[in-house]
Amino acid sequence: MRYVHTNIISHDWEKLAGFYIEVFDCTLVPPIRNQQGQWLSNGTGVKDAHLTGAHLRLPGYDEDGPTLEIYQYSKTIDAQLAEPNQRGYGHLAFEVDDVLDVLQKLEAAGGSRNGEPTSRQIDGLGTITFVYARDPDGNLIELQQWS
Repeated sequence: MRYVHTNIISHDWEKLAGFYIEVFDCTLVPPIRNQQGQWLSNGTGVKDAHLTGAHLRLPGYDEDGPTLEIYQYSKTIDAQLAEPNQRGYGHLAFEVDDVLDVLQKLEAAGGSRNGEPTSRQIDGLGTITFVYARDPDGNLIELQQWS
């Protein structure tokens, strides 16, 4: 058994994929997906399902590593922004060389900060500097740096 991907649904998959490519050095894994049919409706439980999107290779992994699957359904339902302490899926986390530098890059690319950069000594592990931020669709991302 192995972990293969995390899926994010967007109203504009190309814009969101571009954000993750620009900010986090993800790479596009062809082909671009354009899928529909009864098989997709059966598997997803979404009537008349039609989705487009792509997989992005996460940084730090070889070609067999996990991906972000960024898709857009032809009929996408809006949701409220998740809060950090909300039950369910929480956030994506990226270990970075410089939290402040990546946070600035994230904001310039259309993301936003959710908290403020903070450092804390963790016994036996070192010092973590981290902040929660959001991608342009409002999904939570943790930026973390260890020293």
